Amino acid sequence: MEHGSAGQGLTRLAVSATLHCLTGCAIGEVLGMVIGTAFGWSNLPTVVLAIVLAFVFGYSLTIRPVLRSGLPLRAAIGVAFAADTVSIAVMEIVDNGVMLLVPGAMEAGLTNWLFWVSLAFSLAVAFVITVPVNRWLISRGKGHAVVHQYHGGGHEGHHQH
Repeated sequence: MEHGSAGQGLTRLAVSATLHCLTGCAIGEVLGMVIGTAFGWSNLPTVVLAIVLAFVFGYSLTIRPVLRSGLPLRAAIGVAFAADTVSIAVMEIVDNGVMLLVPGAMEAGLTNWLFWVSLAFSLAVAFVITVPVNRWLISRGKGHAVVHQYHGGGHEGHHQH
């Protein structure tokens, strides 16, 4: 059982990792939903596009600073996959599940408040559910803990950004 500042530090790191993940997921998710909705696609291709773009943007936001730390691209991609795959997957399952469960959200269209409120709500729910997942992963040296050394100066070639 963790006590005091160690547990709070772990929770802060999990929140930070989840916000990082949420940023990439939200960019991809919104873009995918907007494209699918604008083209009048059915739910399946819209959700698939949103998920693919969420992973692309999520990994990209991790790879960039890891590359700046001096790691080669191939190694940076491996770090991003190790750091973010579980977090992005949980976030995507939750936020797309919520979008599909809100009556009329997927069919509402880009000019309807229901679409945007549902999307914001789905991302908020995904954040709340993903924080403890990331906290558990980090506490075991997995997930975002893998990339943390490249953000925090633990790598010899690290450059401040």
